[in-house]
Amino acid sequence: MSAQTPVWAQSYAPGVPLSLNYGSTTVLDLFEAAVRDHAARPALDFMGRTTTYADTADAVRRVAAGLRELGVEAGDNVALVMPNCPQNVIAFMAVLRLGATVVEHNPLYTAGELRAPFADHGARVAIVWDKVVPVVESLRADSSLEHVIAVDLTTELPLVKRLALRLPIAKARASREQLHAPAPGATPWKSLLAHDPIDEAHPRPVADDVALMLYTSGTTGRPKGVPLRHRNLVANVVQGQAWVSGMVPGRETVMVALPLFHAYGVTVSVLLGLSVAAKLVLLPKPEIGLIMDAMKRGVPTFLPAVPPLYAKIVDEAEKRGVSIRGIKWSLSGAMALQADLIERWEAATGGLLVEGYGLTETSPVIVGNPMSKARRPGSIGVPFPDTDVRIVDPEDLDREVELGERGELLVRGPQVFDGYRDLPEETAAAFHDGWFRTGDIVTMSDDGFLTIVDRIKEVIITGGFNVYPSEVEAALRLHRSVGDVAVVGLSNVGEIEETVVAAVVAAEGEQVDVDALRAYVRGELTPYKVPRRVVVVAELPANAMGKVLRREVVELLQKD
Repeated sequence: MSAQTPVWAQSYAPGVPLSLNYGSTTVLDLFEAAVRDHAARPALDFMGRTTTYADTADAVRRVAAGLRELGVEAGDNVALVMPNCPQNVIAFMAVLRLGATVVEHNPLYTAGELRAPFADHGARVAIVWDKVVPVVESLRADSSLEHVIAVDLTTELPLVKRLALRLPIAKARASREQLHAPAPGATPWKSLLAHDPIDEAHPRPVADDVALMLYTSGTTGRPKGVPLRHRNLVANVVQGQAWVSGMVPGRETVMVALPLFHAYGVTVSVLLGLSVAAKLVLLPKPEIGLIMDAMKRGVPTFLPAVPPLYAKIVDEAEKRGVSIRGIKWSLSGAMALQADLIERWEAATGGLLVEGYGLTETSPVIVGNPMSKARRPGSIGVPFPDTDVRIVDPEDLDREVELGERGELLVRGPQVFDGYRDLPEETAAAFHDGWFRTGDIVTMSDDGFLTIVDRIKEVIITGGFNVYPSEVEAALRLHRSVGDVAVVGLSNVGEIEETVVAAVVAAEGEQVDVDALRAYVRGELTPYKVPRRVVVVAELPANAMGKVLRREVVELLQKD
């Protein structure tokens, strides 16, 4: 694998090079090139209302001027707490225009989940969905927050839908309350748009600036900031362009069902889409009804998603008689993709569905199946261009294993980050001799295809989201009835999702009320992290050092 021509080169799709030219391009450059060459092309589609590249760029320049007036400067962090919507994309580019850094957050997070990241990144300005303004406002005492800008999603709806929301009927009222809430005291988004566009002479970002920061809890449960530089993100976009060969600038449509607070949603859906001047169909949540409505308006040509979503789409399309034919390329991530789902999807769309792999720290994609009939179900694929991998003995990171032998996947490439924010010890532990440790155990075939066989990092993947057991355990331990707890992911044979399950030992003198405990945790964590099952056990299996043996916990719960 250290030879000049890697073993996986033979498995690349025709026309995909082993090496690419990234130059000194920034994310902003990618967007502005699309604006220059395709100004009249629709850039954003939100529930049927479209905005051209020219109008989107004008909004970006105005919002950048408004943020500058609030004191945002190059190098500052600006928090975005919104679902997928036009304002999120516009704010993203406006922050970059100032040379500042975007910090994306899950808008469904509780104050408890946001508190540590906000204290860490120190953003003075947050652009927030008006429904969650009270949650973000509650962070002021423990953060550097000075300005909260409220975004009303309903202003970006088509006129007919905006008028429908005003009808004096219960259904309209319920729909309106789902999308919007008054945010007195917050600065309205429209006040930023009221500014004159920022002067073209204002300094621009450079490739080595940090463009985006996302937070990952890792195995410790402590939120860790992952700074991704312009050069990291641009590298992954350029790699993606080469991988999904055949995209025609100004002619593609990307369905953005994955959230922008996830690296996969940012890079593969939004940035890759913008780089080819695609129309981005923004879904505020990956709800099947919204997806079907969007499909009726027009079938996308590219749809990045996760296996459960592909399964729901193909099922619902068949049930409703909605055609999804014409989706040429689909790139799946976050969890294993089953062969029967690939077969159903490709039969329904006439396109390709392939599996890829990556991490937040790698911008995120490092491995993918060829976007051709050579894709291999059950495998995560082969390394991207300019991406080198080593498979090593986890107990001796200097010893590479033989082809076909299990080992930890190490990676290096232009998309790999430099290290965690202000965490030198965690950064040192994440790298070995310049190679990033993925924490996943893989095997490699003689033609370079990688297959995940185990995870060192015990992350649970549910619905395409990462759930860190230690974070859920910490929330459960806050309840007085819990003496000890272990959280694991369980999946049934044939299922493609894991379920979050907690094994709980009652505190001395207490009885565990399972329903009350789950209700309590719902107040501490976002819904997908809340254990679906809570099983009360007498004790947790542990080794001689007292460390809980999660594998044995899984076996114990599977017998329950």
